[in-house]
Amino acid sequence: MLPTLPRRKRRVLFTVVIAAILLAVITTVVVLISFTPEAPYRPGENIAGLTSDLDRTIPSDYPRVRFKDVSAEAGLTFIHFSGRRTTQLPEDMGSGAAWADYDNDGWQDLFVVNMAGSLDLTPGELQASTAHCELYHNNGDGTFTEVSAAAGVDYRGWGMAAAWGDYDNDGWTDLFVTSYGENLLFKNNRDGTFSGWTKQAGLGGQKGFWAGASWADYDRDGFLDLYVCGYVKYTAESNQSSLQYDTEVPSSINPSSFSPERNLLYRNNHDGTFSEVAMLAGVADQNGRSLSAAWCDFNGDLWPDLYVANDVSDNSFFINTGDGKFHENGNDSWVSDYRGAMGIAVGDWDGDSDMDMFITHWIAQENALYSNLSAQFASAAVARGRRVKFADEADRYGLGQIALDFIGWGTSFFDYDNDGKQDLFVANGSTFQQKDMPWLLQPMPSKLFWDKGRQEGFFDVSSVSGEYFAQQYVGRGAAFADYDNDGDIDIFVLNNGGPGILLRNEGGEQKNWLKVFVQGRKSNRSAIGTKLRLVTGNSVQVQQVGAQSSYCSQNSLVSHFGVGTHSKVDTLEIEWLSGRTQIFTGLAANQVLSVIEGEGSNIGSDSLQR
Repeated sequence: MLPTLPRRKRRVLFTVVIAAILLAVITTVVVLISFTPEAPYRPGENIAGLTSDLDRTIPSDYPRVRFKDVSAEAGLTFIHFSGRRTTQLPEDMGSGAAWADYDNDGWQDLFVVNMAGSLDLTPGELQASTAHCELYHNNGDGTFTEVSAAAGVDYRGWGMAAAWGDYDNDGWTDLFVTSYGENLLFKNNRDGTFSGWTKQAGLGGQKGFWAGASWADYDRDGFLDLYVCGYVKYTAESNQSSLQYDTEVPSSINPSSFSPERNLLYRNNHDGTFSEVAMLAGVADQNGRSLSAAWCDFNGDLWPDLYVANDVSDNSFFINTGDGKFHENGNDSWVSDYRGAMGIAVGDWDGDSDMDMFITHWIAQENALYSNLSAQFASAAVARGRRVKFADEADRYGLGQIALDFIGWGTSFFDYDNDGKQDLFVANGSTFQQKDMPWLLQPMPSKLFWDKGRQEGFFDVSSVSGEYFAQQYVGRGAAFADYDNDGDIDIFVLNNGGPGILLRNEGGEQKNWLKVFVQGRKSNRSAIGTKLRLVTGNSVQVQQVGAQSSYCSQNSLVSHFGVGTHSKVDTLEIEWLSGRTQIFTGLAANQVLSVIEGEGSNIGSDSLQR
């Protein structure tokens, strides 16, 4: 037992305890009265510690390169959509564009996908719509001629994506177009025209809401196969709405209101036809609302892997096992990311010879920069079929928080200033309707990011790169090519319900470059999947042909390397999907090098490996 305290001491102790209790009660009351619950982040807010702690000032040595809107002078008169939208999801998601030299004259031509108008158009109104897919033939003098009707590709419908690929290996690239409805294959007739070949090729009869399309020779048999993203099983029956960031969003334009659509994998049968094998190969991705897909050998075993960007569902990463099937490895590779993913860029941004990814997302979700960690694990076992890890380093390198207020779509790595490092472009545009004019979507500015190198990362140079970046559009697809053959990369941007804009690069050609056009023989004729490794001084650049399919769009298949102030390239190594390797040395800069598989190596002898 504790000793009994004197009466006076007990009174003092009692008083102290009571005072302490009263003080604690008063303090608690004051805290509760003054406490304000933390409000969720609202797009557009500038919150210390959230939106401003990673602000980055443009360095003084930023590239003096500007992009100029030359659409009118180039003869590109494209306008997306006709009439008013009717608040339905398929109307808001399109569309994209694709570059290719379809007539083999050495100049990149442009196909632009369109939507005829609202989903309630009658068959007669649909055929009379002024909004149709357009093919722009490059005249070689900085201008284009619109030839879609004469070429037979002026499709009227609800088009989404386009992808060029020589599926029959005849040396002339063919065209595939996705849509809300049925997809289309146009076979190149080799005379400037195309024939509808969907049914004959076995690609018809699949009705759905189809988005991105990407060609690849996934089984390395020398013929191109085709992957098609299915988005959602859309119906226009529901009229409920939800509140998102203080904005009313009808369920008819909310992808979460609809079940996912499965994806399609068409295996080339070598006879001009395809067989749909997505379920058999393990890439149907039935739980993903897929918008974009990129083929690339991410783990260095020569077999093309597949990354699928899904909206409001986990992204999927399928590793090619080399036997016609794939293993889903998203979680183990740290890229199974539940956000609203739209566009994909693929490239070696940090110069460590493995392929990284950049993913655009919905508002308040940040974009993702997935750096491939293969180089860091190079000392570990790297045998065929190994797994690969990625780390999202967007915030660390200036690409994360800056995207909180935007909805990103078309994107690509590209070296716009020819300094040998991969920069980034992002086309932004909202999915929210304007409150006072609900038939219109809210516009946003696009962004240009300069890659200053692995140590410092990316800087937003939009404000110093041309008047276009001060304008706002409802951006969707973006496609990249050196359309005027002046040695720097230009951009075409498609805007939903607005104009298509051709941005000419002005200043990128001040530094040296090398373009490489490869043609397969044992490998597929388009050479999609071919790896190019270029060494100049201490710099190593790696690219894979056709890896950047982005959002509903396709870049030129001509590989473009910036080499800075170097007048020569030390080494160019070309690794074909057939296993053949060709090496060139001492190449002069500022030229287009055309390489046919198995011909023209200037060092040693070709090697074959499997």
